[in-house]
Parts: sequence; C-alpha cells; structure tokens
Amino acid sequence: MADTGRVLVVDDEASLREFLEIFLEQQGHTVQTASSAADALRMLGIGDFDVVISDLKMPGGMDGIALLEAVKQKWPDIEMVMMTAFSTAETALRAMKLGAYDYLIKPFKVDEVALIVEKCLEKRALAMENVRLKHQLADRYRFDNIVGKSRAIREVFAVIERVAPTRASALINGETGTGKELVARALHYNSPRKDKNFVAVNCGAIPSELMESELFGHLKGSFTGAFGNKKGLFEEAHGGTLFLDEIGELSLALQVKLLRVLQERRVKPIGGTREIDVDVRIVAATNRNLEGEVKAERFRQDLFYRLNVIQMVIPPLRDRRDDIPLLAHHFVQKFADEMGTRVRGIDRPALDALLAYDSPGNVRELENIMERAVTFAPADLVTLDSLPPHVAAQTSPLLPNPASAEIPDGGLNLEGLLEDLEKRYLVRGLEITGGNRTEAAKLLGMTFRSIRYKLDKYGIDGDAIGE
Repeated sequence: MADTGRVLVVDDEASLREFLEIFLEQQGHTVQTASSAADALRMLGIGDFDVVISDLKMPGGMDGIALLEAVKQKWPDIEMVMMTAFSTAETALRAMKLGAYDYLIKPFKVDEVALIVEKCLEKRALAMENVRLKHQLADRYRFDNIVGKSRAIREVFAVIERVAPTRASALINGETGTGKELVARALHYNSPRKDKNFVAVNCGAIPSELMESELFGHLKGSFTGAFGNKKGLFEEAHGGTLFLDEIGELSLALQVKLLRVLQERRVKPIGGTREIDVDVRIVAATNRNLEGEVKAERFRQDLFYRLNVIQMVIPPLRDRRDDIPLLAHHFVQKFADEMGTRVRGIDRPALDALLAYDSPGNVRELENIMERAVTFAPADLVTLDSLPPHVAAQTSPLLPNPASAEIPDGGLNLEGLLEDLEKRYLVRGLEITGGNRTEAAKLLGMTFRSIRYKLDKYGIDGDAIGE
C-alpha cells in the first residue's frame, strides 16, 4: 500500500468524485473533494494537501489548466495530476510544461490512479527531505556554530557576519586543516543564496587536462571519452556558491579562462558554440602565499585582484591555543555520541599534552586525534594513554625548569613566553573556579580589575570556560 497522503479531488461530475474518494480512502489516504476550481482554491487556502487530482474540462470561469497555474504559483510543492476525456497531445504537453506531475485519460484503471498517487507522494517526500537537509546544513554552518572563542576566531566570525549577505568574492587563506571549507560554507549558508547549491572543488585534486571540463562542462563527442553532455560546476552552482579550494594549483592557462568567466559571468562548454549565463558567487581558498605566487609569475595578478575582494585569514591552531580545550571537548562529545560510548571529558594531563602539541595538521588533525582518543578511552575520560604516543609525550614548552633557567642556544622570546605562561594560569584559574572571575582573581593573587583587564587583553572568555 502507498504511503498515506492528503488528496484533493476536483471534478464537476459527482459520481467520479465519490468513486475516487472511496477508492483512495481504501488505499489509506485522507481525501476531500471539490466540484469546481474556485471551490478547490478555497479548500487549498485553508487545508493542507499533498496531491490534487483535477479534471481539465470544468464549467465556470476557471478550467483545469487555470487551476494548475494558480496552484503552482501559490503552492508549488503540491503535486498536480490532470484528468480528461478529451485527450490531445497538445493538452497533455501544456499541462506537463506548467508543472503537472502526470496525466490521466478517462476512463482510467484504478491501479493507474493508485500508482500515480504513490509516485506523487514519493516525489513530495523526497522534496521535503531535501528541504529538511538544507535546513540542517544551514544550522550546521551558522557562523556561530564554528567552535572557538579566541580573539583570532572571533575576528573571523565578525568578517563572516558582515560579508555573508553580499555577493562579493572572498579569498580564504590558511594552512591545511584550519577549516577553510567550513568558513566557505558558513559564508554560503548565511547568505541569500543558502537555498541554492554550494558546490566545492579541490583544484589540486583534478588533473589540469580534466579541470576545464569539470568547471565549464562539455558536449558529447567534444574530445575522446566525452560519451555524453556534461554540465560544468559553474552551471551546477548557478544561483549559489562555487568554492574553489586550493586555487593556487590552477594552471596559468585555466587561470585565463577562469578570469574571463568571472568578468563576463558566462561559460562556454568544451565543444559548444553557445555561451551560458551563470550567476555564481566565488569563494576561493589557498594555503599558499598568492601575492608571492604573483611575484613569481605563477599566478595571474588580474585574477588575484578579482578573487581578493574580501580576504580572510584563518590562523593555525598553534596560534589560537585557547580554542584547543573547546575544540577537543566538542570532538569528544561528537565521537562519543557516534560510537555510543560514555566518554564525556578529558583529564588534565591529556589536555595539557594537547595544549603543548603544535598541531601541524591543525583542527583536522585534532579531530582525528580525538576520534582515536575516544576509541581508546578506558572509562569516561580521555587520558594520556588514549592519545597517540607523539602527542602524549608532549610537555609544555612554556614552563621551563625555574631552577636551571637555561636559555637555548638560539635564544628565546621572554616576553612571549611570559605572556603564554600568564594565559595558561588565567585559563587554569578559571577552570578551577568554574569560570568565577572573582574567585579566580583571589586564587591568582590578583585584583578583580586586573584579571578582567588580562582576560580582555588575551581574548579569554571566562563564561565559556565555566560552562
């Protein structure tokens, strides 16, 4: 039996309305009927329907085609099925072009009606699921869902908030694993384009000889292996956002073609003669110094200026260690939920090791570390033994032996070391006192005014630490 749905039957013939009502209710659906298009519109305005089955020929000022147009304009998600005893190819084609799902010719078989209604409901369910997933993505990539409280990451949030509503191109700089695609998605899902496609491509992962086809598409037979027409990523992203990751890997020849598309907002598939208009916002990312690449003549200056309308720099994790506890706990919760374990936290020695580790792979590496840690955690806490050996072996580089006070051969940055040491004690004091600044100040032998100044100076969020 088909999934139950809410069906409205519209026909001026009472016997047919009654027949379809009885039959479809036997199939498990909720059915209402209307004797005219005007009556149907009134019922649609106050009810909630999945499918409308309507006759094409009805008396009065509005026939089935006019009803179809009105429904598709006001309730585009409702599926329409048209019925007629006067079948012509032109009428059927017109109804389908206007958005009808299918066409029934009187007299029809009841099995045919049941199958069409079932298919309509399947299509509607898929559409609703697609909407749900898009909303889920939008929630996931709200900029305030990017984990971090450091001053550096708050500056990134501020730029996202200001730039997302615009159509300006953005260039995101950052080391591998810092979360450049996460920021790009946040820009998209907080923009007016959020209901359209976000299309991502890694420019360094596709051979240069295939990249042109990937971006702009091709026609069947345009080159060896082109067995059919292929829509390019620019067309796929029409109305939405195209994320060009590792843009610095593009060849100079492709850079020229990309620049032309960005200037003219039109693409021409390989083998094609007709250009296609595209409305796409470009967000690019790189782990290279593109200004240096321009000077070395490996990246076009004009393309750099076209992409670099808004520049965003994502700092490496070693430069925002204040975010490590938040990120680590976030990943613990994520993987514990996925694995169904009772791990809910990280003990102090393990957290100290994570803070001391330089994280060359940045947030992506930390995520992998915490997945392993949750897997091997002996009880409800991640411990040193849960961490990879090279991480567990870390000791704080910020806390030299005070008895020896040895200075390395290369010297040291005393001011920076003392600032880092001060930050660690501030964070630890807040952790011990559950985020209570007054108590933390007493514990550290400071005035409340002094600790407030220091916390603001270093961008430490005491409220978040107390959570």
